[in-house]
Order: sequence, then C-alpha cells, then structure tokens
Amino acid sequence: MSPTEEINTPHGPAGVDLDRPVGSPSALLVLGHGAGGGVDAPDLLALRDAALAAGLVVARVTQPYRLAGRRAPAPARQLDAAWTVVLSALRARCPKVPLVVGGRSSGARVACRTADAVGAAGVVALAFPLHPPGRPERSRAAELPANVPTVVVNGDRDPFGIPVAAVSTVHVITRPGERHELRRDPLGTATVVLDWLRAGGWTRPPDGSSRGAAPPDRTDEA
Repeated sequence: MSPTEEINTPHGPAGVDLDRPVGSPSALLVLGHGAGGGVDAPDLLALRDAALAAGLVVARVTQPYRLAGRRAPAPARQLDAAWTVVLSALRARCPKVPLVVGGRSSGARVACRTADAVGAAGVVALAFPLHPPGRPERSRAAELPANVPTVVVNGDRDPFGIPVAAVSTVHVITRPGERHELRRDPLGTATVVLDWLRAGGWTRPPDGSSRGAAPPDRTDEA
C-alpha cells in the first residue's frame, strides 16, 4: 500500500494514506480515525481492502494532533477545519468521481458534521458515539447529516450508544456481539458497508467494468 504523505492544514500537517484500485475508480472514499486511535484500526483496514477491491480510491486521514504524536483530540472546530482542507486536496486529485466520507468514532463525527460542506454524496459512520458512556442525555444525534445518505454501523454492546434512524435515508446497522472497537468481526463490518456502497452506486458494476457510477440523489435525511 502507499506510504503516508503529508498535507498542510491550518492546524499542522495531516497524514494521508492513499490507495488506488486497479483501473478507473468508481468513487473516492475518505476515512478518519478515532479520537485516540489511528487509521490502522481493524475496521478501517477491512473497509479499505473491500472498497479497493470494489473499485474505490481509499484515503485514510490522520489528523494533525495524531500525526504530531498527541493522543488527546483537538477541538471539534480544528478537526473539522483540517479535514475540510484535506478533502479539498483529495477532491482535486479525483475530480470526476463521487465523494464518500466516513470514519470511526470521532472520525465518523467529523465526517458527519462536514458532509454538506465538502459536497459528500454519502457518509459511512462506524461506531458513531451517540453519547459519552453513561450520559445518554448528552446526545450527539444532531451531528448526523440532514441531507446526505448515511450508513451507521455500531456494535450492539457499544457503551457510547446506538443512533436511531429518524428518517429512511439514514440506515443503521447493529453488529451482534460488537463493542465500540468493532474488532470481533471487521470483515463482516466491511461487508455490510460494501453492500450499502454498492446499493448507492459507488462501486464498480458486477461485470467488473471500470466505468464510474453516478451518485444517488441527495434527498432529505437525518
């Protein structure tokens, strides 16, 4: 796979691991990491491999604070600003295919908050942390995008809670026996996300041709 490169942002350089499929890509999938983790989390790696095989370009983005060796996350506005700059640079490299954004935990929140601003066609939210453990009153449900098709994949034992699909364009998948880390069956998690990407038209057609697919209409969604 490709080595990590750096992209400058207002809050320091971010890291990007960019992997391209064989042939013309069908979409660009950009993934962010959890608050104290990295882009080599099992669920992110499994999704990368599945998406590459299905014809997507996959970029895994390391936020500036993690690239600098810090574990404590930066404020949300800094995370969103750095992510947006990186997305702009990546879109310039892949301008003719749909953009799907996502990540796990904190990275899922960033992708959800910025989906409209970056022009995403879809969002993949792995282990979306609905609330801090034991604090259901501090719901983050409002961060889920209102106008972008979104798949949320959470474990049924996640102490951060499980979002509820308020409208039909948000699809929530609960993985049995999984906690917040989604480590028990990363291949299974990747498979359900790939099915959603395929249904959205963001993978190569079943015949294996390399023509890109058009994104679905971005209708109302929460």
